[in-house]
Amino acid sequence: MKLSFRWYGPTDSIPLSYISQIPTMHGVVSAVYDVPPGNVWSRESIASLKEQANAHGLAFECVESVPVHEDIKLGKPTREQYLEAYCENIRRLGEAGVKCVCYNFMPVFDWLRSDLKHPAPDGSNSLIYRDEQVLAMDPRSGNLSLPGWDESYTKDGLNRLLDEYAGMTEEDLFANLKVFLDAVIPVCEEADVRLAIHPDDPPWGIFGLPRIITCEENLDRLLKLNPSVYNGLTLCTGSLGASRHNDVVRLTEKYVSQGRIHFVHARNVRLTGERDFGETAHPTCCGSLDLLGVMKALAKADFDGYLRPDHGRMIWGETGKPGYGLYDRALGATYLSGLWEALTGKSPERFTNT
Repeated sequence: MKLSFRWYGPTDSIPLSYISQIPTMHGVVSAVYDVPPGNVWSRESIASLKEQANAHGLAFECVESVPVHEDIKLGKPTREQYLEAYCENIRRLGEAGVKCVCYNFMPVFDWLRSDLKHPAPDGSNSLIYRDEQVLAMDPRSGNLSLPGWDESYTKDGLNRLLDEYAGMTEEDLFANLKVFLDAVIPVCEEADVRLAIHPDDPPWGIFGLPRIITCEENLDRLLKLNPSVYNGLTLCTGSLGASRHNDVVRLTEKYVSQGRIHFVHARNVRLTGERDFGETAHPTCCGSLDLLGVMKALAKADFDGYLRPDHGRMIWGETGKPGYGLYDRALGATYLSGLWEALTGKSPERFTNT
């Protein structure tokens, strides 16, 4: 297992020098963030990320993410140019030594929460989701502010995009996903870059938009769309675990045994309702998910992919990007590393810059 840490590039408030001090840290998960979706990343930008990481004793082998252009998800005729750009990005990342690319196929909205700074009795704060509050939101009003997407769309642009998705079914979205995979997976095989889809977060439809990477049945269907081992999963425990219907430990056991888990986002959540949850500290005792059971399943299979501590709380007065502070994620990293060593008798794999 290769322990990794999300890093948002040179503008990240958490410097590489801090990340490199976290014990057993193998590398960073990053991307070229200043290029719009559907465009080709320059080799210079990719090389710069790698050089910066390597200079701090960290690998740059996992990318999160290469965004999928909405025209591909919509199945528009213009998707061909964006598919070719995606393939070229895969080739260039492979040339630079990247081994895994995380992506998602969620229409319009990335991960969604109702509160980014929900206070806890101990003084920390974290992200929560309350379905009643989300259902009361109107994405067409122009007053909705959500992480990730709201910097990308104007009010008019968002409304046009929502109009384009009107009437799209899950079947339509699966068909468009198959076109994407059939175009990209052969390039992944040639470049030796594993593709790892992220589950929808949360794992149910929002604002009338279809969502398809939500449950075991749909994960099975995804993997059958293209049987190549390069068509794999980012197992996000918090995304899948937000639904009481998903047994995250069993899903880990199933898909790691098939060699289809390439990346793991380890996050704990506490379920407070049918579609209500809050993010917690990583240890099993802190939430509703069995992170120890997940790590046991990975250890039993001798998982050799990438794992990172996912969203953390804001603790000890820290402020910053919601879910992506330093302190709680560093605590999570050492917790997960300790579980791995106890379960396998060895520390996570360390990076050697050869």
